[in-house]
Amino acid sequence: MTAPRCLVLRLAGPLQSWGGPSRFNRRETLGEPTKSGLVGLLAAAQGRRRQDPIKDLLGLTFGVRTDQPGTLLRDFHTVADYRGRGLPTATVDAKGLQKRRRTGASQLTHRFYLQDAVFVAAVEAPAPVLSTLVDAVRSPAFPLALGRRACPPAHPLLLAAPDGTPTWPGRAYDVLSAVGWQAGPAQRAAAQRCRPRPRMIDLPVTLDDPAGDDVRMDLPRSFDPRERSFTTRRVCQTWVHLPPPYEVPADAHDDPSPHDPFALLGW
Repeated sequence: MTAPRCLVLRLAGPLQSWGGPSRFNRRETLGEPTKSGLVGLLAAAQGRRRQDPIKDLLGLTFGVRTDQPGTLLRDFHTVADYRGRGLPTATVDAKGLQKRRRTGASQLTHRFYLQDAVFVAAVEAPAPVLSTLVDAVRSPAFPLALGRRACPPAHPLLLAAPDGTPTWPGRAYDVLSAVGWQAGPAQRAAAQRCRPRPRMIDLPVTLDDPAGDDVRMDLPRSFDPRERSFTTRRVCQTWVHLPPPYEVPADAHDDPSPHDPFALLGW
């Protein structure tokens, strides 16, 4: 039996937006990349059109680690139809189709982004599949984006293994435990300023898991605009613990004082 290996992606940029169930004039973002967003990224790298099948990508095991959560940005857009036609509204008719405004006036939309966030995604797959994905990510057929076309990555996506190979040995969780902390300089400096300094960097991880306790509604059935739909998947949420980017004295220990959430209230 072939030992498992993973493709590792560093997802970092000024803006990211990983849409959940929001629709129409309010487009929100979740706090981490969705499976639909990652599948779409890989499909675009391979040159697949929206109407092309994606079933082979849905069976891959994904894991996402949040190295730098970033901050939420709310952006206001005014949009108008250059032809003077009424724009679609947030309401639908009896057939489930968006109604249009009677006038061509501009319409306000709300769009949410993550600023300065950094994620590490591990894609576990058979070796032949990983080989084609590596080639696609290195030389994508379409420009790749972090959730939306307006959110290009700020760094090369592919993270090579320490030995220089493009894929990492191990399962998704093991690989996410081995990849070094990818946070930016400001986040690293903030960790160094903590007193006492943390001996380990604790990072949250979300993994595909058929027996997982949590359910996510982000598994795409199809990206075809005429038949776009999603279904659920099960995930587990856990943590990885990485060494910090600074020296830790051998005799260092965590602060033993208990956390008292009512101390400031004098209780």
